[in-house]
Amino acid sequence: MAVYADHLLLPWHEAVMEQLPGIELFDAHTHTGFNDPDGFSCSAEQLVEGLELAHARAVIFTMQEPDGYPPANDRVIDEAAASDGRLVAFCRLDPADDPLAEAERALARGARGIKLHPRAKQFRLADDRLDRVYALANERGLPVITHAGRGIPALGRDALEITGRYPGLKLILAHAGVSDLSWIWRHAADHPNLFFDTAWWSTLDHLTLFAYVPPGQILFASDMPYGTTVIATILGLRAALQAGLTLDQVREIGGRQLQRLLAGEEPLDLGPPPGDAAIRRDLVLGRIHTYLSTAAGRMMIGDDVPDYLGLARLSCEVGEDAPQAEICASILSLLDRAESYSAEASEPTRPSGDHSRPRPFPAVGMVIAAAAIAMTPDVPAPVPDAVADTVPIPGEGPGRAV
Repeated sequence: MAVYADHLLLPWHEAVMEQLPGIELFDAHTHTGFNDPDGFSCSAEQLVEGLELAHARAVIFTMQEPDGYPPANDRVIDEAAASDGRLVAFCRLDPADDPLAEAERALARGARGIKLHPRAKQFRLADDRLDRVYALANERGLPVITHAGRGIPALGRDALEITGRYPGLKLILAHAGVSDLSWIWRHAADHPNLFFDTAWWSTLDHLTLFAYVPPGQILFASDMPYGTTVIATILGLRAALQAGLTLDQVREIGGRQLQRLLAGEEPLDLGPPPGDAAIRRDLVLGRIHTYLSTAAGRMMIGDDVPDYLGLARLSCEVGEDAPQAEICASILSLLDRAESYSAEASEPTRPSGDHSRPRPFPAVGMVIAAAAIAMTPDVPAPVPDAVADTVPIPGEGPGRAV
């Protein structure tokens, strides 16, 4: 069942890349696995296919494994070893299953960092069972990435306490740290070993992140297969440019800073955050963004949303002489592709499992990208030629739901 359509998003991805010559994309947040209760899965081959499309490398860790993580960690380590340098493995830990022993075992086999998921295993970041894991990461200068998105209570205060107590540890809050982003940015500069990845879908959250968090503490990421690296460039890197970051700062966020962390080096100080002065508030484009964001939220739970997409289209009819005309033309072109793609894609289905969630509706990735374009009008956006009414859907890969 198709959800994403990276092949149709390439003109918008390439437009961002053209603004950033010399960038070396290194995605800080991707998964492989087949047993997650939410019904999603991703093979190493599918992951690599999506990365190759974006000319990117990636950190990988396993998706949720109800039966325990050691075999899955071994699988991920083997996948990284066979990837010719494209993939770097992290081990995923469960505090209830001797996490220090598993960390030491997986690191000895070739893992380069640690993944925690407080929502999936219902624990606090400051769980006492993780103290020795944090001490190990502090001693070795390891990156530790933790879920910090939907479905959990705030964990920011634990994150500040841990990064203060273990200055050698590099703690990465996934999903732009949205669980605590409303306030934690005020403390980020005082915790230089606290990082945020961009694996999230809301452009308002991305703009907040780039405006208020020091750029040296932000890492490019996608959350593949829940997103894709191509989509992540359109969402995250457009927002970084709109927020006023320099091209050199965005190139560091795009991959170079992550390379330093993986090498055990100290991160580069990229200066203070730019603030929000460069972020434009345009009511015309704001209306478009609202309808598209509403549509995307509904599509994520499997709904078809012709009314909201229809309102977005009508809001784009600004006239050829309007200052928003070019951005609106780009959005309409993207929505045309989304409509053609959805018509050829199979319907969303609910995967099995008591804790499963519905499949997103086809083309949700293109609608999220269109919403991002509406909020980043100062970044060039293409108006590519229309696609045929029937859009070919390529073979299985991260450009499809897996």
